[in-house]
Amino acid sequence: MVKRGKAAKKKKGLPSRDELLKFIAEQPGNPGKREIARAFGITGNARMDLKKLIKELKDEGLIEGHRRRLSQPGTLPPVTVLSVIERDSDGELIAIAERWDEEEHGPSPKVLILPDNKGRQAPGIGDHVLARISSTKGEEGIAYAGKVIKILDKKPNDVLGIFRTFKDGGRIEPIDRKQRELSVEKGDAGRARDGDLVSVRVIRGGRFGSTRAEVIERIGSMDSEHAISTIAIHDHRLPHKFSDAVLSEATSAVPAGMENREDWRHIPLITIDPADAKDHDDAVHAEPDPDPANPGGVIVIVAIADVACYVRPGSLLDREAMHRGNSVYFPDRVVPMLPEALSNDLCSLRDNEDRPALAVRMVFNKDGRKTGHRFHRIMMRSAAKLAYQQAQQAIEGQTDSHTEMILDTILKPLWQAYGVVDKGRQAREPLDLDLPERKIILSDDGRVDSIVVPERLAAHKLIEEFMIQANVAAAETLEEARTPLLYRIHDTPSYEKLEALREFLATLEINFAKSGSVRPSQFNGILRRVADTEHTHLVNEVVLRSQAQAEYNPNNIGHFGLNLRRYAHFTSPIRRYADLLVHRGLIRALSLGNDGLQPGIETSMELIGTEISAAERRAMAAERDTVDRLMALWLNDRVGARFTGRIGGVTKVGLFVRLDHTGADGFIPISTLGKDFFIYDDVKHRLIGEKSGETHRLGDQVEVRLVEASPFAGALRFEMLTEGRREKPIPRRGGRRAQSKSRGPRGGRNKKRS
Repeated sequence: MVKRGKAAKKKKGLPSRDELLKFIAEQPGNPGKREIARAFGITGNARMDLKKLIKELKDEGLIEGHRRRLSQPGTLPPVTVLSVIERDSDGELIAIAERWDEEEHGPSPKVLILPDNKGRQAPGIGDHVLARISSTKGEEGIAYAGKVIKILDKKPNDVLGIFRTFKDGGRIEPIDRKQRELSVEKGDAGRARDGDLVSVRVIRGGRFGSTRAEVIERIGSMDSEHAISTIAIHDHRLPHKFSDAVLSEATSAVPAGMENREDWRHIPLITIDPADAKDHDDAVHAEPDPDPANPGGVIVIVAIADVACYVRPGSLLDREAMHRGNSVYFPDRVVPMLPEALSNDLCSLRDNEDRPALAVRMVFNKDGRKTGHRFHRIMMRSAAKLAYQQAQQAIEGQTDSHTEMILDTILKPLWQAYGVVDKGRQAREPLDLDLPERKIILSDDGRVDSIVVPERLAAHKLIEEFMIQANVAAAETLEEARTPLLYRIHDTPSYEKLEALREFLATLEINFAKSGSVRPSQFNGILRRVADTEHTHLVNEVVLRSQAQAEYNPNNIGHFGLNLRRYAHFTSPIRRYADLLVHRGLIRALSLGNDGLQPGIETSMELIGTEISAAERRAMAAERDTVDRLMALWLNDRVGARFTGRIGGVTKVGLFVRLDHTGADGFIPISTLGKDFFIYDDVKHRLIGEKSGETHRLGDQVEVRLVEASPFAGALRFEMLTEGRREKPIPRRGGRRAQSKSRGPRGGRNKKRS
């Protein structure tokens, strides 16, 4: 950290630290280095002094962001997504930021929603809105005002809940605990049975008594994955039903012709995907480079489904795709960005069928460095559709009737090319976390059958690296052509998170240097040090938590995790709207047709990036909540059973434990740990007994008993069976403490950690 005295020496034309911080805080939009230089009249060599001052303030955690958008920590960006939560005493709407790190910055600041004078529909409580933010000196506790740009979704009139028979009708226990119980008269119950998950429409409400509702859909038993994913769709307000007009537009689409296309149907491109994949948007091919000037080099082709020729700018399909932002994947179904007539048919690269595509031909030298690339708009015909395991087995000598014919001509050249390209990846050294993903396997009746950890194969890595290189090529081409694009950006970890990581690593006697710019290779060195030790999974988790969240933005700051200077998403236009925009950008930049980006879209790029980044986070939360609920449902009949796991979180109110086999997370309230007072030590991530010194620390292997499973909430509550390690007691200094009267479980239902 740079000492304050050094930076305080004000140079000619340079603002003082306080002046610069005041300027950044008072700007209606987050200013960058250019705006600061203009405001203070900084020119010439003084710009280097300004850059140094900004770096010092960032190193000290006083500002954050990058050179084009700087802000003080804990402030809202100029455009963001808000959730409308309440009305104040004057009837004005109050909102909070949907994306906010409470652990780092405390509660989200409240935003006063300004009235709209243009006669547009006003938002209501529960709505999500995209708003332009400005500072305000309004009533106490209100630091910002927000002008609504767009209502992202309206609070629905239908409610999801459990139907309970009652007297001559029934009542509804809403899934959302914030909603009131609803009554259903006999004629409004439909086919609902006691215990069914149902969707109801509120038909009358009053100030006294319960509100009336009618059942509009019987979803079925709560003991099925379909019901669980339906709850997630409802909770996160995922747009999951296409209008008749959108479906009609999709079904009326006709196969693309050869206009503006090259015929590449003779090139044996193949798709390699998960065995259960229904849409195939990428195909690959590789061969040695015949150019004698590039000995040992390879040529890699990545072809991506040409969605842009079917989804035209401004069409109903286009507006619906932008609203959804991406497809959402649940164990039992997909909520697609595009109707199945496109996603599973015309846009899917089916084997032995003609399909339009955008392809990039990339040349790599023997060291895996890309020396050139070129994009083409083509017609292709996939030579084979393989699963990852199938392709890997063929390379390892276990061919089948599909892979035997293409082993020498297609598969081996692909693996040879990957061996070359991987050299470049190793030299680049991206962040290399080892966090295996668990997959839920369903039985034929839609219930959880098992939970497995799929093996990470070379086939997965091959496709992943080829896609990364294609994404880089797309960003480079559009940047060179000065065509508007949404980069996929990933910022460096914040100062606060790095400090927390250093403190944690110190408890494991691992040093993490403070000086200089942080690089992915520094994290990789730590991960290699703990590889194959008891701390492997724990350290990988903590390093992951220290990282910033990736997003879409027209202002490029690079991708920290991949260690790339420029990166854009190009390879999945069937399921991501950002990729569709990149395709349109390439079509415009390279004059490949009349269905490219429309003029003037650059003024909307930042808003589109904000909206689809929010949609991505919404999808991730829905998928995560569904997995949590399925885990709780699967373990519901095992209350009382013992499990092994590791402490994955230490808080002021208790411990989070992740089970070894399933990866399910559960909570142990601090009040159930023992008879001692337990003090929360945030530096060493532990709870320690005030008198006994009994300690439970992050990463400890423990045995627990399942006390309660709540499928609705996706929550598990455990009882600790393992005695904590004994350490020297520490005196109480205002730390959080709790007292337990017995070893038995106490307290109410736990609240799942977000």
